[in-house]
Amino acid sequence: MDKLPKIAVLDDYQKVAYQFADWSQVEKRAIVTFFDDHLFDEEQIIERLKPFVIICVMRERTPLTKNILSQLPNLKLVVSTGKRNASINMEAAAQYGITIAPTGYHNSGAPELTWALLMCIARNIVAENNALRDGEWQQTVGTDLYGKTIGIIGLGNIGGKIASYAKVFGMNVIAWSENLNAEKAANAGAELVSKEALFANADFVTVHLVLSDRSRGIISAKDLKLMKPTAYLINTSRGPLINENDLIEILTEKKIAGAALDVFDEEPLADEHPFRNLDNVLCTPHIGYVTNDTYKIFYEDTVKIILDWLNKK
Repeated sequence: MDKLPKIAVLDDYQKVAYQFADWSQVEKRAIVTFFDDHLFDEEQIIERLKPFVIICVMRERTPLTKNILSQLPNLKLVVSTGKRNASINMEAAAQYGITIAPTGYHNSGAPELTWALLMCIARNIVAENNALRDGEWQQTVGTDLYGKTIGIIGLGNIGGKIASYAKVFGMNVIAWSENLNAEKAANAGAELVSKEALFANADFVTVHLVLSDRSRGIISAKDLKLMKPTAYLINTSRGPLINENDLIEILTEKKIAGAALDVFDEEPLADEHPFRNLDNVLCTPHIGYVTNDTYKIFYEDTVKIILDWLNKK
């Protein structure tokens, strides 16, 4: 048994990785360990992962830095769920002869969650549900979507879907990103505006950019201070796109109506983080991609990639 290659499946928070695919053929040829906890400390991560030949990572939950990869002498293959993973140092992986293999992806989860969060904050769904459970009745007055303006930052695949959803609800759609032009915006049913105009005029601002060195911190206090006091901010893309301290300050001072967030600078979110306690913040634990159909693709592809790799050995 000791001669069988060892495989680690990381950050299986819900303990469901095993049930979303048939691992039986892999288990005949390797020792598979599923980890449902999350480690932050690099030294602990290195110590845990040293024995493994294959590591299966879920999105960007555990970063694989150059320092970590350089100290994993047995590692030959990393299977990463989804098409891209910004937390893996690809240059280091190539340097150390580690293959990075992405799985397929089901891209409807994130826009659907975005719209669910938008609806929830507009109509105070969570607060009303909690109040009802406490014996109360009709505690708040909701915000209409019809006739309101939604500002979409990043009009790519997900942003484009949000624009189509907004049109169904009778909203005005404006958009901005550094590379967006008027024609692309119009094709998506949106009007291209400046960044400043978007923040100043939108009743809902939703962020759908890819995180990169250029886009990190692209939204700061300067932008947030332009928002209407009745406006809401939604982010289901990546936490570091928004300067977190600036957003906390804006929300603490109640300069905007609220925010709905599925992503954060550091995940899982620390127990004492302000977002856990601010009454004008609706938070979910990065579940945009956490759906049955997506997980089925993730783990079935993971098993297939592993078997293909083992067959070549």
